[in-house]
Amino acid sequence: MPGLPPMVAPPVEPVDAPFTAIDATNAVGTVLQQVLDERLRHSRAVDPVFAEELAGRLATLAERGGKRLRTAFAHCGWRAAGGSGDTTAVLRTGAALELLQACALVHDDVMDGSVQRRGAPALHVELARRHWAAAMHGSAESFGTSAAVLAGDLALAWADDLLTETALGTPHGGRLHEEWRAMRTEMVAGQYLDLHAQAARSSGADEALIIATLKSALYTVARPLALGAALAGADEHVRDALRSAGRCAGLAFQLRDDLLGAFGDPALTGKPADDDLRTRKLTYLLAVAIRLADAAGDRQAAAALAPDAEPKSEKAVRQVRSALQRTGARDLVETKIKELTDMSLAHFEHACARPAVRHDFAALVGRATGVVPHDEEGAA
Repeated sequence: MPGLPPMVAPPVEPVDAPFTAIDATNAVGTVLQQVLDERLRHSRAVDPVFAEELAGRLATLAERGGKRLRTAFAHCGWRAAGGSGDTTAVLRTGAALELLQACALVHDDVMDGSVQRRGAPALHVELARRHWAAAMHGSAESFGTSAAVLAGDLALAWADDLLTETALGTPHGGRLHEEWRAMRTEMVAGQYLDLHAQAARSSGADEALIIATLKSALYTVARPLALGAALAGADEHVRDALRSAGRCAGLAFQLRDDLLGAFGDPALTGKPADDDLRTRKLTYLLAVAIRLADAAGDRQAAAALAPDAEPKSEKAVRQVRSALQRTGARDLVETKIKELTDMSLAHFEHACARPAVRHDFAALVGRATGVVPHDEEGAA
């Protein structure tokens, strides 16, 4: 079919040396590079300015990569369902997930007003700074925002194209597309509920967990696991077990991200540590802190965390961070992460995967949540 990226030479999983999830995170970079090269060639044929200023910068963001956990979990789900040998389809699915992640990051940074991503300026900031015409007319910020929205849309289109091409070339493409379609809607729902909670100044823990589940848990772990399993022709029982395992692991991952958003080192995370606190984003961490402050009669903490509080100054941000610590919310969230991690591993057992795959999954979950599973402790 003209215009489609070439199928790459697939890595093969020898019986005595399995191709692991970590191998997949490394290998997907090659697949993604080939896909992006083809997309950029097509973009240059459409228009050189569009290709250089928008498509090229989007490709750079996607190539810069992050942990590529979604690819790793897709591969793990594939192996859990009996997948072996030719990894072409699962790596192309992983590349589609990486492009979808690029879409989510670009749009999320616009909505949150974040200025940094993966150790570099966020795309809307970069576009605003570098476009001289917009700067001359005093509309650089507006230009950057508008262009970044288009870049996110382009990433989504590329992701959809790649997933569709992959689905059409596999015997289980219908199941693959079913999981993909559900994931996209869940992502948008979670993002909207996040915006809605900020606008409504919400503080409920249950609402925070719903947002975290839709916006991150399903999209980061549960659906990638199910996507991989679908490629291997898994039945509904296996996919249900993997979705349950992924929901717990993904929620633990998001709670860890919330902690990093409040207490993390920007040099290590690649993003500012204060954004969630300054915008009073509804996280489970914040909701728990408010509940604990009220229960303890801690007026100082309650005032710092109140819905009408606007922690714009450095002093106000420090007060919020101190309240999260003093109320015990940080410790409680750490405990919740551990509980969810254990639940995830228990659910994964029901998929009846081979021991090597269970070990691979446990290592991935530990990497995502910062909690070392029991079997990993023994291995260490």
